[in-house]
Amino acid sequence: MANRLAHETSPYLLQHADNPVDWWPWSPEAFEEARKRGVPVVLSVGYSSCHWCHVMAHESFEDDDTAAYQNEYFVNIKVDREERPDVDAVYMEALQAATGQGGWPMTVFLTPDAEPFYFGTYFPPVPRHGMPSFRQVLEGVFAAWSGRREEVAKVAGKIARDLAGRSLAYGGQGQPGEEELAQALLALTREYDVRHGGFGGAPKFPPSMVVEFLLRHHARTGAEGALQMAADTCEAMARGGIYDQLGGGFARYSVDREWVVPHFEKMLYDNALLCRVYAHLWRVTGSDLARRVALETADFMVRELRTPEGGFASALDADSAVEDGWGHPEAEGSGGGTGKHVEGAYYVWTPAQLTEVLGAEDAEFAARSFGVTEEGTFEEGASVLQLPQDAGMEDAARVESVRARLLAAREERARPGRDDKVVAAWNGLAIAALAETGAYFDRPDLVERATEAADLLVRLHMDAGARLTRTSKDGHAGVNAGVLEDYGDVAEGFLALAGVTGEGVWLEFAGFLLDIVLDQFVSDGGALFDTAHDAEQLIRRPQDPTDNAAPSGWTAAAGALLSYAAHTGSEAHRTAAERASGVVKALGPRAPRFIGWGLAVAEAALDGPREIAVVGPQADPGTRELHRAALLGAAPGSVIAVGEPESSEFPLLVDRPLVQGRPAAYVCRHFVCAAPVTEAEALRRELTPGT
Repeated sequence: MANRLAHETSPYLLQHADNPVDWWPWSPEAFEEARKRGVPVVLSVGYSSCHWCHVMAHESFEDDDTAAYQNEYFVNIKVDREERPDVDAVYMEALQAATGQGGWPMTVFLTPDAEPFYFGTYFPPVPRHGMPSFRQVLEGVFAAWSGRREEVAKVAGKIARDLAGRSLAYGGQGQPGEEELAQALLALTREYDVRHGGFGGAPKFPPSMVVEFLLRHHARTGAEGALQMAADTCEAMARGGIYDQLGGGFARYSVDREWVVPHFEKMLYDNALLCRVYAHLWRVTGSDLARRVALETADFMVRELRTPEGGFASALDADSAVEDGWGHPEAEGSGGGTGKHVEGAYYVWTPAQLTEVLGAEDAEFAARSFGVTEEGTFEEGASVLQLPQDAGMEDAARVESVRARLLAAREERARPGRDDKVVAAWNGLAIAALAETGAYFDRPDLVERATEAADLLVRLHMDAGARLTRTSKDGHAGVNAGVLEDYGDVAEGFLALAGVTGEGVWLEFAGFLLDIVLDQFVSDGGALFDTAHDAEQLIRRPQDPTDNAAPSGWTAAAGALLSYAAHTGSEAHRTAAERASGVVKALGPRAPRFIGWGLAVAEAALDGPREIAVVGPQADPGTRELHRAALLGAAPGSVIAVGEPESSEFPLLVDRPLVQGRPAAYVCRHFVCAAPVTEAEALRRELTPGT
């Protein structure tokens, strides 16, 4: 019998709709039920493509005895962290403060007043490796609740007060300058993995926002060391197992420091950010590898994640079903259904599988090319495909033939599950990536896909007052309000689309969103909150300027505010961006890996950012050449307007006439412009890195 989650739209919650656990969605009614019964709350937070969430679901939440105990002694709440990042952020902060670590699934025990008092992540079904079983935890928590409730309530109240008392004093402290950015670069250099690229050890995550900072720093200063770190990191990732050598696109992270074995889930935000980073790397270096990876990643997003409505789905699972004869280890798992599921089963290969598809001679060639060995690099003798080096001219066609045949064979395997939820913020990142990649590489189809996704966000996620809904699914808007990252990332996507297409409506929509940021998310001191002033009040109002897997809402909004101010000359938006950047001044020199997007925004602010007005009919070849030169200019965070002189859609075009009847480009800072140029080569020289 289905529980209350059967009426939800989140794919993650729907995966639990048939659990014997009597789950509630996050709601006032759930806490009222706990108060009425006098029992504590089990809060379980996860997401659809989370491997260990599936494991714990199969082991514990699908177990009738465990579920019966939960139902009798607790009220059970299940939350999709991607739908409710505010709930996730508040209790993850408490978990990390209490245990020094975090992760998903997150398991938190709450009082009926939503105050946390006991924390954990994954708990096994039986005691293992020093960890208690989930049933033992349940019994221990309920025993404490029953026998020492006053003590438990006192602890919970103290934790809640400590959380509520935390606030960031940053904001309005002045923007980071040359000194802070130089210190941030030095700190990154110390943490850089010279041998394998990237930063730190295992597990190793794609440092998308940090690479963008390095590229922008090179563009502003000409620093070759910054470019080298960015380029070497991108090459190491592109040649490793974290990159899907057959179908394109990146996995979530590498479990080792060499980028060999990934955690196989594929997230929209990672691929959108990395697609844009590789396109920006190509823009500076002309690297064939960067071009190929940018385009393959864009094509992956369109092919695998695009929804029928024109948006982009959130993720592909790490797990997929084992098929007989493919030699994968059998393991019980749950991706929301029945059967045997194995992490990475869709992606890995053994020598025998290569031979079955390719024949002996080509299989031996493929094994050498993609690093497939008898011992394997993964589990049970299977290997994750890598591409340690490009094939020579004589073998390039053969590599492509092998890749195509393996990809076709892989299509016959059971595919990973897909989370079809459309998240506003992540679609904003995808819009920016696809628009720019399409423009750089003459792929109008990618620009069209970006435009369709933007249309969906306006049509389905924005209400008449331009307030955003966080998610939609199957063409139906969800019920959860947008958070700061939604406003910042969607505005970023719209601004990039405006610069590529010359359609001023996207600048207008970005302005609507950023006005709401100023009205609803900014504190009196200039700091930013993750939720709106009128959002549901939790035990703490979440506020985090540091990057996680994607730019923080704080720095995403700061970047979009800065770009919008450059487009329009708005002092209010510029001032808000500058005040928000005070946190980057404070954190950048000490923790640059965790505020990379903020550092990238700071680079743009130090450079101006440059405002490029290309005036002329868009059908004119001269206008198109100048527009392309502007798009390919690497000046950090530059904004571009293109269209007829005096166009009312773009303030940058006002008072920017043609030059002797010819299309012209004006490069400006703070609306003060250098002499216009009419030749694309002259514009390229003005935008060369280091100028």
